[in-house]
Amino acid sequence: MKVVNLSSGSDGNCTLIETENTKILLDDGINARQTIEKLKLLSVDPSSIDAIIVSHEHSDHIKGIDVFASKFNLPVFAHEKVWLGLEDKLKKVALKNRQIFDNNFQFKDLTVTPIEVPHDVACYGFSVEESGKKISIVTDLGHYNDKILSKIAGSRLIYLESNYDRDMLYKGTRYPLSLKRRIDGPNGHLSNIDSGEALERLAYSGTRQFVLAHLSKENNSPRLAYSTICTLLQRDGIEEGRDLKIDVATTNIGTIFRLK
Repeated sequence: MKVVNLSSGSDGNCTLIETENTKILLDDGINARQTIEKLKLLSVDPSSIDAIIVSHEHSDHIKGIDVFASKFNLPVFAHEKVWLGLEDKLKKVALKNRQIFDNNFQFKDLTVTPIEVPHDVACYGFSVEESGKKISIVTDLGHYNDKILSKIAGSRLIYLESNYDRDMLYKGTRYPLSLKRRIDGPNGHLSNIDSGEALERLAYSGTRQFVLAHLSKENNSPRLAYSTICTLLQRDGIEEGRDLKIDVATTNIGTIFRLK
């Protein structure tokens, strides 16, 4: 299995998962032209994409889907709760291509496990497994809990939200207080500190490769997210580079992970 993030953050989120027989996108929150260009940079023919799986209705996760999916006649999978918010936003996706899932489902050689996460709209993270190799992508959650962690525990690779630094959020931006509280609330996003605490628990369950994802361009930075979490881990004797590895996803094409 090959996994690579095409874009992550406030300006758009999109991840490619590829096996010998299957290519899917998890979300497509960049425009269709950018999606096509980035796939070509990875030597992936855009017409070879088999499906798109959608986490939730916000534009930074669906911006490119309407044009891309209609251009290549792709099935678009989303939970039935999510489709309620997509009906008027994905008007170009043919009715026959609007696929609904409730629980775990099989798509070609991939087993996809949706994980409901607390956000201000219906929202799902995903674990994806092929031949015993499991990866997970969990962003857009205001808090984590034991149920979420148990579903992604044991993943070889985890993309985990590290959206904002609390000091930057409350002191460094001109957001109205109501928006700051929404972001920092139980149905908003995951802070660097919360992400680090979740990451540490997941490391104890066996995961050794993490990617910090969905960073806010206003309230965070790759360097700050990385250093905050590394400092938190060091307090408990966990050293990045020795005990585990942490990458940070940005709007650029990210590290290509190959799971064998």
